[in-house]
Amino acid sequence: MRKSMGTVLLTLFLGILIGAIFSEIIGLFLEEGSVAHQLFVRSIDFGPELNQWDLVILEIAFGFKLHFNFMSLVGVFVASQILRWYR
Repeated sequence: MRKSMGTVLLTLFLGILIGAIFSEIIGLFLEEGSVAHQLFVRSIDFGPELNQWDLVILEIAFGFKLHFNFMSLVGVFVASQILRWYR
């Protein structure tokens, strides 16, 4: 049975979110600067630059960044397995 695009995107988002939470929790128990800490906590950031509009009486900022690390991959894998078994 095919899954809807919304279900797939929601599962992917939740997988990345769960991976990020586990990454932060694991980072609390590892020594800062160790190889394990860098593997689990250090992330690669990508996304467009922040756009700022100064309208004299109002300043608006638009932008987002994605932080991707090893635990995000694990979270996406777990979420994809859950989606596979979800009916």
